[in-house]
Amino acid sequence: MKQHQVMVSLGSNQGNRLALIESCIDLIHNEVAVVVKVSKIYETPAWGFESEPFYNCVLLLHTSKSPQKLLNQLLKVEKKLGRVRNQVAEYQPRPIDIDILTFDEDVVATETLQIPHPLLQKRMFVLQPLLDLDRNWVHPVLKKSIVQLVAETEDTSVIQAVHTLDSPIEKLALQPFNYIAIEGNIGAGKTTLASKLAEDCNAKLVLERFADNPFLPKFYKDQSRYAFPLEMSFLADRYQQLSDDLAQFDLFKDFVVADYHIFKSLIFAKVTLQEDEFRLYKTMFDIIHKEMPKPDLYVYLYQNTTRLLQNIKKRGRSYEQEIPAEYLEKINQGYLDYIKTQTDLNVLIIDVSELDFVKKQADYVFLLEKIQQATLSN
Repeated sequence: MKQHQVMVSLGSNQGNRLALIESCIDLIHNEVAVVVKVSKIYETPAWGFESEPFYNCVLLLHTSKSPQKLLNQLLKVEKKLGRVRNQVAEYQPRPIDIDILTFDEDVVATETLQIPHPLLQKRMFVLQPLLDLDRNWVHPVLKKSIVQLVAETEDTSVIQAVHTLDSPIEKLALQPFNYIAIEGNIGAGKTTLASKLAEDCNAKLVLERFADNPFLPKFYKDQSRYAFPLEMSFLADRYQQLSDDLAQFDLFKDFVVADYHIFKSLIFAKVTLQEDEFRLYKTMFDIIHKEMPKPDLYVYLYQNTTRLLQNIKKRGRSYEQEIPAEYLEKINQGYLDYIKTQTDLNVLIIDVSELDFVKKQADYVFLLEKIQQATLSN
C-alpha cells in the first residue's frame, strides 16, 4: 500500500530561527513521518501582522497516518519546541508554526482541519517553497497549478532564499549501495520494509510474485507431494523475474531494492525436500545462482516465531494459517546457516521482533540508521 504524500509548511520568527526549523524537521522525521524533501528556506516578512521576519519552508512527508492523527502529532512537535497555541484571534510571533498544506489530492473539511490549507493561495511564503518541491502540483479545489497560483497571488511580499537543507532521507546517502536485498522468514515484514524504503528513497522496487504460484496452497495441505514441484516452480519464477527486472536497471547507477534474494530458494528447498530431491534441485540451483548479480547489502530481518505466527494470522492468507511453528524455526535456522557461510556477501542482521516499523516512526528510523551504518562501514 502506497503511503500518503503530504506537504507541510514550517515557520519561525522567534529565537534562533534556523536552529528551530532544523530541530522541527528532525523531530518530525524521528517521531511522526518520513521527511523526504525540504524546500529552500526563505526569509519573509510577517504576514497579516507587524512582527519580526520569518524563516519559512515546506516539507514533503510520506506517512500512512490519517490527516487527523498526523495533525495531532505535529501539534505535539510544536509544543516540544515551545509553541503555545491560544484562543487569541490575532496572529502572533511564534518559535515554530506547522501547517498541513496538502494531503495527496484529498479535500478535508472538519472543525479542526481544512485541506488544502484555505489561505495557501494567498501566501507567497507558502507558494514559493511549494513551487520548489513540486511544479506540477494542482490545487484540488481551485483546479489551478502551483505556477498559476504564484502568478495570480495578490501577495507582493519580497521573500529571499537564505538557506538550503538536505532532508533526513537525502542525508542517508545510501551510496555506494545500489542493490539492496531485504530477506526474512514468512511474515517477517520484508515486503513491507522493501516497499517503504524504495518509496522513501525513490528506488526501483522488485517484489517476489509469490501469490501467482499455483502449487503454494497445495503444498501447505500436502507437503511431501507438492514440495518438489513447488520449489522448482519458485526457482524458475525467481530466476525469470530477477533476470527480467534487474536487466532493466543499471546496477552501477540505479538504486534497486528487492524483497528477496535468489538464495532463499535453496534455503526453503533444504527444509522441504527429501535428500535425493534436494541433490537434484541443488544441481539446477548452482547453474542459475552463478548468473545472478549479488546485492551490495543483504538485510536479514529476524523475527521470533511467536511474532511470525501473529503476523501471518493478521495478514490473513488462508493457505498460510496452518503453518506450524516448527517449520518457521527450520526456515530461520536455514537462513542463519546460509549467512554464516557467505564470506563474500555483505550481510546485515536486524532483530525486528520488538519493532513495529509501520506504526512507529522511531522504529523505522532505527532501521534506516542501521542500513546507513552498514554503508559507512562498507
